[in-house]
Amino acid sequence: MVLPLGAAAQSQNSKSESLIRHGQRALDAEDFARAASDFEQARQLSPDNLEVNRGLLLSYLQMKRLDDAENIGQAAVERWPQDAQLQHWLGLVYFKKGQNPKALELLQRSENLDGSRYGIHLDVALVLLSGDQYSAAGEELERTVKLDPEAALAHVLLGRCYQNTNRTVPAIEQFKMALRLEPNIPLGHYHLGFAYASVGRKHGAIAQYEKELAQTPDNPSVLYQLGHCLLEAGDLQAAVSHLKRAAGLDPSNSDAAYDLGKALLLEGDAEGAIFALRHALALKPSDPSPHYQLARALQRTGREAEAQQEFQNFSALKKNQPVQGGMAAGPTQ
Repeated sequence: MVLPLGAAAQSQNSKSESLIRHGQRALDAEDFARAASDFEQARQLSPDNLEVNRGLLLSYLQMKRLDDAENIGQAAVERWPQDAQLQHWLGLVYFKKGQNPKALELLQRSENLDGSRYGIHLDVALVLLSGDQYSAAGEELERTVKLDPEAALAHVLLGRCYQNTNRTVPAIEQFKMALRLEPNIPLGHYHLGFAYASVGRKHGAIAQYEKELAQTPDNPSVLYQLGHCLLEAGDLQAAVSHLKRAAGLDPSNSDAAYDLGKALLLEGDAEGAIFALRHALALKPSDPSPHYQLARALQRTGREAEAQQEFQNFSALKKNQPVQGGMAAGPTQ
């Protein structure tokens, strides 16, 4: 039996609406493959439906089918240029593809179309942070936490922006706020520890690094910073233990190798110090500090001629070393 034209269109619309509902439920359940299948079918029936195109773009984005997401997103943005969500998600596609200028252009366009959503400000900030644009990222994150004061990740990232623009006191407040909201937020204790260390609060920093280490016991950056603070606090045995693990987990970290050599020398293990310091120099031959510590370790073992050569190397490199300012470092979210 052939349905009348109006009845056929009504049936097609009903099927499309059902597929949209199923696709949205699949998205909510994070079953992105099923969502993509539903929205693909719905798009065959209703290619000019905005909700269908949004759902398909988001499904492809979540599945990391970035080329498909880009193709759908470009066509959809051209069809609906005033839709903030399409601009937002297509911007994220370009961000994930490493095309940051395109990503930033689309995300800022989405922001201009609808600045009331905290997520768009957060994503603009993430793109800016990837390019070390801390001041601009900080402005976006200030908007983010104003719209959603309970966004713990935004507080951590805002703290990083403050720390990297020499505003340590407000950075500490942001990290504390993030930890009040989400006590186990990844790297929250790490960043608070780094901020404490940067203002000389070594014992506060040690306590925070230890809390972070309890959550991620094999994180070489946390182990290094904890070992470094313990070394500065004079707890040599604990410092050596953590620095050995940091250097073992990340053999490319010249700072960990240097601090390990320095700690071993202070503990009286000159041979162990020599090995660690030579490794530090192999990783970073232009750094004068390992030459100085190596010279002292060589003196301890009676190798005076080698020691004098290292002292000379230290002096020559020190003369040519530019003055450097400190900035917050360490891993990101």
